[in-house]
Amino acid sequence: MATRPAAVAGSWYPASAGALGREVDNYVGRVTGIPAGAIDAIIAPHAGIMFSGPIAAYSYKAAAANDYDVAVLVGPSHFVHFDGIALYPDGEFATPFGPAAIDDEAAVTLARAPIVKSLTAPHAREHSLEMQLPFLKRLLPNVRIVPMLMGEQTRRTIEALAEALATAALERTLLIASTDLSHYFDAATAATLDGAVIEHVENFDAEGLLRLFESYPAGERGRHVGCGIGPALSVMLAARRRGARHARVLKYGHSGEVSGDYGGVVGYLAAAMGSFHAH
Repeated sequence: MATRPAAVAGSWYPASAGALGREVDNYVGRVTGIPAGAIDAIIAPHAGIMFSGPIAAYSYKAAAANDYDVAVLVGPSHFVHFDGIALYPDGEFATPFGPAAIDDEAAVTLARAPIVKSLTAPHAREHSLEMQLPFLKRLLPNVRIVPMLMGEQTRRTIEALAEALATAALERTLLIASTDLSHYFDAATAATLDGAVIEHVENFDAEGLLRLFESYPAGERGRHVGCGIGPALSVMLAARRRGARHARVLKYGHSGEVSGDYGGVVGYLAAAMGSFHAH
């Protein structure tokens, strides 16, 4: 059984279970106002835990009120460029809380989609999925995972993955999209750019968000809209087809609120999709 070693434990988050547990519990303990009802999918950020953990806690506390067998994690590939979706097909991901086991059956099911390739190399250094695991293992410790990275974030790949997620026979499954929002603008500019994303998410308007994403040149989309908007779009589209009726933005923040540097910030969003009551 292959074990994917943690790549950023000890730098992006504490490497010991005790210290990490205290930090995650602290962030989750501050969360208020989560929706009551079934959560089918969440969006969460993936920066160093001291920066984005207070935001990610909202998504995971909302999800943890439900029971799941499997979590399908979809994030962007920051280091390896490829077309399609790279699935880590079996084994486990190491975490300070113990291994996060891959759900073989769900992985095999999703690997049948032509857009999905069993490909472990892009996962080796990638933090976008790893940063979800401290919260997932702490709050939903028995849930198995299916780790998927999106390469080039094209409309074709986004829609093909959404189709695969929507049509796969996956019961009691949580879809998780990993994305940060705008990168390295001043806080006021970031609030404007991120506000456009937030509006589309709140309205459960994946089509509008995709048009916004495509309105920027390909090389600028990650900086202006978000590095994992492709994964977020696939999860939004799939969640709606799987029966989610509403989307809600749970929390927004940016790195300057922690660092004190408002001159160049990264935006963070927590959101949930499901059958809970709208506002």
